[in-house]
Amino acid sequence: MRERFDIAADLREIARLLEIKGENPFKTQAYERGASALENHEGDFDALVKTGRLKEIAGIGNALAALIEEIYSTGECWMLQQLREGMPPGVIELSALPGLSLKKITALHDTLRIGSIADLQAACQEGLVSNVKGFGLKSQAKLLSDIESLATPKDGSLLLNHALELAKRVLLHLHASPELIEADLAGALRRRKETIWRICIVAASNHSRAVLDRFLRFPALAHTDELDEGRCLARLAEGLQAELTVVAPEDYVAALHARTGSGRHIAKLQDLARSQALTLYPEAPGSRAQRSCGEEDIYRRLGIQYIPPEMREDEGEIEIARAGRLTQPLELADIRGMTHCHTVYSDGRNRIEEMALAAEAMGMTYLTITDHSPSAHYAGGVGIDRLRAQWDEIARVQERVKIKLLKGTESDICEDGSLDYPDPILEKFDIIIASIHVRHKMDSEQMTQRLLRALKLPLFKIWGHPLGRLIGSRQPLACRMEEILDAIAESKCAVEVNGDPRRLDLEPQWIRAARTRGIKCIVSTDAHSIGGLANLHYGVSTARRGWLTRKEVLNTLDAEDFMRAVHP
Repeated sequence: MRERFDIAADLREIARLLEIKGENPFKTQAYERGASALENHEGDFDALVKTGRLKEIAGIGNALAALIEEIYSTGECWMLQQLREGMPPGVIELSALPGLSLKKITALHDTLRIGSIADLQAACQEGLVSNVKGFGLKSQAKLLSDIESLATPKDGSLLLNHALELAKRVLLHLHASPELIEADLAGALRRRKETIWRICIVAASNHSRAVLDRFLRFPALAHTDELDEGRCLARLAEGLQAELTVVAPEDYVAALHARTGSGRHIAKLQDLARSQALTLYPEAPGSRAQRSCGEEDIYRRLGIQYIPPEMREDEGEIEIARAGRLTQPLELADIRGMTHCHTVYSDGRNRIEEMALAAEAMGMTYLTITDHSPSAHYAGGVGIDRLRAQWDEIARVQERVKIKLLKGTESDICEDGSLDYPDPILEKFDIIIASIHVRHKMDSEQMTQRLLRALKLPLFKIWGHPLGRLIGSRQPLACRMEEILDAIAESKCAVEVNGDPRRLDLEPQWIRAARTRGIKCIVSTDAHSIGGLANLHYGVSTARRGWLTRKEVLNTLDAEDFMRAVHP
């Protein structure tokens, strides 16, 4: 008999192998949905299987139900065995490398008996891969580079958005406990770090065991690692760790604060408290009323300004707060315009009017339509012949919506530093976001010169997802960033803080470096669908981590002032 989490793992492996084979995406997604449905099922799974009622679980149809029953009763899965037999060893591991198709993986195995990334790395280092049909010296070098980028430890981390969605499900589950008084996220998730390897939750209750028991009944909790009075560390089905700390109500604020800031931030506050003959979290008799105040009181007792969670990293924020120079960071409510949005004219999934109505419903007063330029053929870049049709549609939609629509482009920065589209066309846009999408592997000197040439162009106004990183799969561009920022400070250019959870680009350290030079920013969504407009939350969080204020962000301006600031 197999447990539901084991069965879900089989379904996910089936989905991955079908994807590698190039099967219909809807088929692979059905197995992924089935796996998630099992992981999140709250009822008696065994009873449903034994009584033939698996289809009562949303996402489980006839075929999946039959397969699950087979795995449950026999402990084996004929479909998975069949898929594995038709694949070379290590195919799932090797397919994580960009561009390594099933055909190429098979060729590597047949020729060099490669069955893992370690095998492939050794073969590349020995120069053997370049002799395999379909490969060469360049592809061998690229494989080594890709392997290096994957060499970071696989600690079960998730991108911020996925971790946050999962954490909210855990919180919702906990709030069903009548013994719970309050609970909130802590740790790196509350600081809105790019990747999360542990969900930390702090809860207040006078009955800690009851709240812990509720946590242990979370449907997607796969394994308990540690459990003691007031704390549980567990592993979720998605592979992420989840930690719950339950404290008495009067200790809640102190516990939330202690488990939110980075270790260096908390240690420095403790040093500051000791220098003033104070304790960071008072424990003396009679101090409980004071301890139950908000987090603001912790900083006030030390004589410094309140530091928001996103800034608690020990990057100089404590020293600035002690000097009384910490400014109010950007708030979500400060944003008035939705910037960097794609539609069906390039690689977006929604029409202009759908994007406009969605942004309007979110309270925005303007929306930039910035589809890809012609050289981004892989993303359906908009050729000059299609621009007129797009602009005509923007004009028609404008008559039906209140939100101001700005016609723009995400123009590629070409290899020589020029912008895609000729100048007479670029001059007609309301906004130009200029980004690098190809030739990421240029060396630092080449990339620096490419960018310096681009930002000197009179029509260059906004540098899009500046360093081009894709978190976990592509490193930032190699360039002399300080030199580029110095040049931007002398121009009228702004830089983008991209809210796509896969990018979150610029990184906070470079946002702070831009601030010190007086460089303005926009906080964008890089939305390719209506759902992508929610990326604004992540863009604002990243801006706060970089200490950006409202006055430093151009799309906090009203539509007319924004248009004047960004017009080519």
